[in-house]
Amino acid sequence: MHKTIPLMPAADAAATACENAEPFALMVLGDSMLPEFAEGEIIVVEPEGLAQDGSYVIADHGGEAILRQLVRREGSWWLHPLNPRYADAELAGLEALRGVVIQKSRPGSRRSRKSYVD
Repeated sequence: MHKTIPLMPAADAAATACENAEPFALMVLGDSMLPEFAEGEIIVVEPEGLAQDGSYVIADHGGEAILRQLVRREGSWWLHPLNPRYADAELAGLEALRGVVIQKSRPGSRRSRKSYVD
């Protein structure tokens, strides 16, 4: 008797493992979060971090993961890009959050590290 074992594609398995467990690192792409986050910087994300008004977060939006500042306004949560060339986006619900940014650094420079938690 053969037993069927469901398999998850490797990319999905890695994302799920990271999202549900340990902090993970991402590289910033684009200029939507200038001047605080420059392209090429590495951010460390805590999946179970406490997201609050003003936190920098990774969220699912429009089918992709984006880095934004979480802002509470008019009774709703918004994803706010720091670069004024980009528009705010209303967040349907906090379940779209994938984690809170806890640290950033520039590759190759140990002195350029900044922490976002106490």
